[in-house]
Amino acid sequence: MKYGYARISTIDQNADMQLKALQRAGVESKNIFKDELSGATTKRPSLLRCLKRLQDGDTLIVWKLDRLARSLRDLIAMVEDFDRRGVHFRSLTEEISTTTPGGKLTFHIFAALAEFERGIIIERTREGMKAARARGVRSGPKLKLSKQQTDHARKLFAKKNPPSREEVAALFKVSRTTLYRALA
Repeated sequence: MKYGYARISTIDQNADMQLKALQRAGVESKNIFKDELSGATTKRPSLLRCLKRLQDGDTLIVWKLDRLARSLRDLIAMVEDFDRRGVHFRSLTEEISTTTPGGKLTFHIFAALAEFERGIIIERTREGMKAARARGVRSGPKLKLSKQQTDHARKLFAKKNPPSREEVAALFKVSRTTLYRALA
């Protein structure tokens, strides 16, 4: 049995192109599952129903790899699960099919290249962040208290009868936790 899965990320997108491609590939309309959610979430109701229905000898067809999974790790885990269960996988756009040894090899080559590219991107990002820190650039969210406000808070606490941390936090309109972090 052939099953299809289509996914669009937003209401503004249209799944018609995916649905037509799946039907041209021999998937009956009743066997096409469709989600209108981000691929980043793993809790996609139609995908979960589709995965439960797949049995030994079935084929899951998608229009494009990124419609099934956004992360390479998730995609490989799914395809390995399909392999264990005797389910075939086919991606129309990339022309990948795990029904043949050559198709399995192609899938794993694509996966290895994508993983290599991801590793290079991570390495470059880390190097860039390290260089930015060396130049004095601070990453992360904007500080809620300036250096002057932090110094002022320290002076208040250094007084003979210091105000409470709650009072100082209220003075600067921040939470106690934010004040604690700034003083650390």
